[in-house]
Amino acid sequence: MLDAITVSVLTHRLEAIVQEMGEAMLRTAYSQILNSSRDFSTALCDGQARLVAQAEHVPIHVGAIPWAVASVRDTFQGRVRPGDVFLLNDPYHGNNHLPDLTAFVPVFVDGEVAFWSINRAHQSDIGGSTHGAYNPGATEIWQEGLRITPLKLYDAGALRDDVLTMLSTNVRHPHDFLGDLRAMIGSAKLGERRLGALLEEYGAKTVVGAVDEILDGAEAQARACVRGWKDGIYRGESVLDDDGHGFTDVWIRATVTKRDDALTVDLTDSHPQVHGFVNSSLPNTMSAVHMAFAYLIDPRTPKNSGTFRPVKTLLKEGTIVWPFAPAPVTLATNHCAQEIAEAVIKAL
Repeated sequence: MLDAITVSVLTHRLEAIVQEMGEAMLRTAYSQILNSSRDFSTALCDGQARLVAQAEHVPIHVGAIPWAVASVRDTFQGRVRPGDVFLLNDPYHGNNHLPDLTAFVPVFVDGEVAFWSINRAHQSDIGGSTHGAYNPGATEIWQEGLRITPLKLYDAGALRDDVLTMLSTNVRHPHDFLGDLRAMIGSAKLGERRLGALLEEYGAKTVVGAVDEILDGAEAQARACVRGWKDGIYRGESVLDDDGHGFTDVWIRATVTKRDDALTVDLTDSHPQVHGFVNSSLPNTMSAVHMAFAYLIDPRTPKNSGTFRPVKTLLKEGTIVWPFAPAPVTLATNHCAQEIAEAVIKAL
């Protein structure tokens, strides 16, 4: 077990890395949605796909990232090498919605992936049947844009030019897309270098061993906050006016049960999935629940996978908060994330 001072120092060093990754992204991205609106996020996960550190960017992005890391890890199991860079944007593989492209860089210790350096950024265009990143007329996810399942863009440091050409050919602004993608990869590679320096300074055993204690400490702080709340069953509801295709008063209903130091968030009574682009993918929904929880606890609590262990979420497949993956009418976007978080916050 590490001493508390070392754990605290490493916690803040990891947070400093993701913040610097964000500053690098801000200064090098081409599109205004990134360099002005700042619609991107940076994070670090460990080899088990647990969120270790995140910068204060777009919370709905980061809460879904562990599912994306697990998807990349599982898809390329045994085929991840130093110098690799992976991409992903498909909501059914851990993403929020198609415009949010994600870049992953693995960081190795003794031949094993110990960390992932990650940048998730909203693209100004991702293909599909309309310009820009949103298509309110769409009735199936393929109309929204190019779906990128876990994909290797750099293989052991070598760029796969054919893949890059395919990606840039399927968007309307290839110049901006390529510039933004380079900024994303540069940001993630910066995280890789800073992690390498941290591992060298403190030793890999110390840094990797600190992760469990960082997550456990965040869990303890979160549970202490919840313990101070009154036990009971609470309900909240938020409603979307319509989906643009005939479904009106689309509801998200949250029943939150608080017992001792834990919460159960039940969203199973939410509206059935709809035709329009307001359905929420499973990772996006989980992120929204965690985001709501993060707003209610002590703001000084680090936001990582340990923070959200006190929260259990119940969902029903085929609802707006967990649409069926095979259904052609399903659109997995993040338009109802605010309403999900609002329903949970209303309940509490």
